[in-house]
Amino acid sequence: MTYTFITLPSPVGELKLVANGSRLAAILWENDKPNRVRLGPMSEAPDNPVLMKAARQLEEYFAGTRNAFDLELDFAGTEFQKKVWAALLTIPFGETRTYSQIAEQIGHPSAVRAVGAANGRNPISIIAPCHRVIGASGKLTGFAGGLEAKERLLTLEGGQWSDIGKTGDLF
Repeated sequence: MTYTFITLPSPVGELKLVANGSRLAAILWENDKPNRVRLGPMSEAPDNPVLMKAARQLEEYFAGTRNAFDLELDFAGTEFQKKVWAALLTIPFGETRTYSQIAEQIGHPSAVRAVGAANGRNPISIIAPCHRVIGASGKLTGFAGGLEAKERLLTLEGGQWSDIGKTGDLF
């Protein structure tokens, strides 16, 4: 299976948008860890309609004119990870959830750390809004794009969180 990609400059750094056929498979960060999201071989496809649509919607999001995405997504992961990523899609624009709230939502209240690990491997950042998940203390916690990017995304959305320190307990 061959994935196609384009790169998109953004206020949070260069993003690599990746498609699998007619679905968006990943949004990777400029300084992403090499194996955070495992995909197959990729080729650049600047005219791919799925990637062009995703780029347009992301540009509208960053411009403050879009607060929901309308894209077909292709999540590749374990069943547990897919449950976590589906839960991310239910977090409303401008709101946050804690890792324990996500664990409760998916019916695994004691799997808070596993939820954190799945959140960290979310392949479709921003659209599946893992940036909206914060620590139980209300502090910003780990994020593949970096805490500065997480803060910028939450600020763009008008989200509320404790700004007393940018790191803290995940759970």
